[in-house]
Amino acid sequence: MAVDHSPLVIKTTITIADIEPLIWRRIMLPRELNFAQLHEVIQAAFGWTDSHLHQFVVGGLVVGASEFDEDQLGERKILEATEIALRDLDFYHFPHPRILYEYDFGDSWLHWIEFDPQMPSEDGIKYPICIDGARHCPPEDVGGPRGYEDFLKAWRDPTHPEHRAMKTWAGRSFDPEAFDIAKTNKAIAAALRRCRGDYRFRHARQRSGGHRN
Repeated sequence: MAVDHSPLVIKTTITIADIEPLIWRRIMLPRELNFAQLHEVIQAAFGWTDSHLHQFVVGGLVVGASEFDEDQLGERKILEATEIALRDLDFYHFPHPRILYEYDFGDSWLHWIEFDPQMPSEDGIKYPICIDGARHCPPEDVGGPRGYEDFLKAWRDPTHPEHRAMKTWAGRSFDPEAFDIAKTNKAIAAALRRCRGDYRFRHARQRSGGHRN
């Protein structure tokens, strides 16, 4: 019997917590992807603008950009995201394995990353790749899940006193139901090219000589 030696990929479902209807993406990830790259994939896949800090919580450990260690987490040490890859995770002996990704510590957008069994990659497919999903992410700085709920009430109701202001603030192109899989995969590919195995903001900071807030 022939043995399949294709590299393994991981099927994940990433869902923003505490929002109904669900906002989610199903993404096939290469095991070699590090957590800085995973951050870039999530940002691109949902349409976030990477304007705020983030962290992964993996079995009680915090993974992220280590330069923000002291300012954000006190004595909790941040493990450097570029030094940890998906292949380093060993949780498939647990039922329904998942980890947490938090974006914007003010609005606190929590994303559950659920891992399905690993499978051989397919020839001709460039990973990571989004294979399904639903709905657009909320506007930045809308106030978390509760703020987004209030925003949608005003955005959808022409008689609401804040309707015009919310339409103007979110922009004419904003559509909470929009999900374009081709556009999503172009954004993922572009983000990975720009990040070059690290965080994009680090490259931008090096070019400008400045610091990120």
